[in-house]
Amino acid sequence: MARQSGFMRFVRSVLLLLALLAAGALAFAYSIGAWHVLFPSSEHDSRQPYLPPDLRSPAILIFSKTNRFRHEDGIAGGSRAIADLATGKGWSTFFTENGAVFNPQQLAGFDVVVFLNATGDMLSRSQQQAFESWLESGGGWLGIHAAGDGSHAAWPWYMENLIGTRFTAHTLGPQFQNASVVMENHDHPVAQGLPSVWDHGEEWYSWERSPRAAGFTILASVDEDSYTPEQTFLWHQRDLRMGDHPVVWSNCVGSGRTVYAAMGHRSESFRTSQFRKILENAILWGLGDAEESC
Repeated sequence: MARQSGFMRFVRSVLLLLALLAAGALAFAYSIGAWHVLFPSSEHDSRQPYLPPDLRSPAILIFSKTNRFRHEDGIAGGSRAIADLATGKGWSTFFTENGAVFNPQQLAGFDVVVFLNATGDMLSRSQQQAFESWLESGGGWLGIHAAGDGSHAAWPWYMENLIGTRFTAHTLGPQFQNASVVMENHDHPVAQGLPSVWDHGEEWYSWERSPRAAGFTILASVDEDSYTPEQTFLWHQRDLRMGDHPVVWSNCVGSGRTVYAAMGHRSESFRTSQFRKILENAILWGLGDAEESC
């Protein structure tokens, strides 16, 4: 009887330990933004947000809904950087994670939409259609980092028109590395005021192929010889070299102008003068302030 009682105490101790380990793992996943990677969400907002009455043109919508991985630090740093730019330029900004803002009436009040590390199945089909119509009619779009991480694969129009390729993996072991960014297409408005080559520390994304093959205009590439394009995890090593490895590109969708920039995982990315210049130029181009048009 005593032996059985001791065995039961041992079983309870093991179960308690396993429960604590599971709770700790879930807490860790939540803390690093991976909760919706483990438990993907398809929640779509239905109640429209309240827009401030002093919102005036040019107005920038900053959208950071995350139904997959959440880049908390990058969202905070990016929203501050864009708000700073807006203050200096006299733009209005509205930050939200409410996908119900994507309706024809409220979108009509914005000139540029920024997907700031927005991930996953964020919008209902009607909300997607409202955004598609708004953009094709002359809006501007800027996608930052996780806006191209492959979690939007269920939205074919988005993948074909705004990203143009499929995400494969990002650097790991080490995750963040300094690399040389090489500017291309120096005549494009988004490339203005930037050095031909500049250094940037980032979690570098790789894709199945360069979006150049799909007709996108490449504005900057990363020099694969300047960092280690590999993913190393649990003794497994994966080569992430692409050969042609763009990190900033643009596209015209109807009358709309789009730019995707792969940088922006951490807040410090948004403190570099070169990346802030890309953000500024991309928003200005999206506003239609540059000479080159779609």
